[in-house]
Amino acid sequence: MDEVTDMITYSLSKRQARLFLLRHQRLVAGGLPEGKSSIYDFVRHVGCIQYDPLSIAGHNHELVLQARIPGFTPVMASELLYKDRLLIDGWDKNMSIYCTEDWPYFHRLREAAALRHQNNEAMAAMITHVREELDARGPLSSLDLASKEKIDWSWAPARLSRAAMESMYFRGELSIHHRVHTRRYYDYTTKLLPPELLHTDDPNVTTDQYHDWYVLRRIGSIGLQWNRSGDGWLGITGLKSKERTAAVQRLLLKDKLREVRIEDIKLPLYIRTADAPQLESLLLEEDTAGTDESPSGPQARDPQAAAFAAALAPLDNLLWDRELIRQLFGFHYRWEVYKPVLEREYGYYVLPLLYGDRFIGRLEPVMNKKTGILTIARWWWEAGEALERGMLPALRQAFSSLQRSTGASGIRFAPDVVHSCGLQELESALSASP
Repeated sequence: MDEVTDMITYSLSKRQARLFLLRHQRLVAGGLPEGKSSIYDFVRHVGCIQYDPLSIAGHNHELVLQARIPGFTPVMASELLYKDRLLIDGWDKNMSIYCTEDWPYFHRLREAAALRHQNNEAMAAMITHVREELDARGPLSSLDLASKEKIDWSWAPARLSRAAMESMYFRGELSIHHRVHTRRYYDYTTKLLPPELLHTDDPNVTTDQYHDWYVLRRIGSIGLQWNRSGDGWLGITGLKSKERTAAVQRLLLKDKLREVRIEDIKLPLYIRTADAPQLESLLLEEDTAGTDESPSGPQARDPQAAAFAAALAPLDNLLWDRELIRQLFGFHYRWEVYKPVLEREYGYYVLPLLYGDRFIGRLEPVMNKKTGILTIARWWWEAGEALERGMLPALRQAFSSLQRSTGASGIRFAPDVVHSCGLQELESALSASP
């Protein structure tokens, strides 16, 4: 092991940390150009984006991408997944979408999945039946198999045919050929991925190498991360606090991670060393902006951030560690879809609204499938926030992106929302948009 004797540590203000995170997440004006290649580049940059079957104002991954990719439409992601095969559905940060080239790195997960249920005779018989049906009929959904038998499975009892296909999927024998809404149609992975990829050995020979790779990957998925338990580390089987701490120390010694100290935050945070040039560039800009020759004020210091707004997905990468976001942005967000109605503070499917380097509010969108209108049923301003005329261009662009991604024919605000939240000018601006 090549050890580094002098560890590099960066000292940041909370504002600098916010700006770095937003640039890392491409949540800034001009962060990414239009086109499918930007989707692939972003997923490759952050490792994965989360998939969730709920579709209230689009699926989670679509909301993640519309916030960043100008002109994004869901068909672009679908083509990358099921036509180009540059992206693939798989387990990473829970169910996720990641680059197909990463397939060999998840060998351990597939191997572990293959050991589950291996002594279940009913499962083995159904798997044999699935193979026979796929050989005879091609890509299939579990609903295409005449099976009513149930088995205890994940969240709740499920049909044996579904459990068998999911078992084959998690161990890598099957992959998703395509989706119809949330229904998955499977085919043999050998028919969908290139042989050279399938025959590539796991690049991580030892468990320590695997842990190091995953810790580095997950820190890059967010941008800045600390070594404390939380949702930012979900989905990494076998990586408990002890193993994570050991991996962080090894990565620091190899200078693959660097430490970041942030004002008023006790724990150190970490960035990938590969991302250090972007941080150093930001700090240099901040130093330059502080000279007499440069204009002053937050907008002059970072016009990228000030000119940008987006409605974020509930499971957006930026929000994976919600305690970190609370401490850096002063924004406390919970996804309340699984909470009983009376226990919800806000609503069922609420999207955070980012403007510049702060969260200014949150909104609850509801799609009317008959009219195609996306209604903003409720709106909550953060403390001290209100609509300002200077926000309108960025907010208009943010809602246009949301409308395009959902395929809505228009966006409307519930009348009581417009008046109680002072959104008249925003409503007028959206009505005037082409």
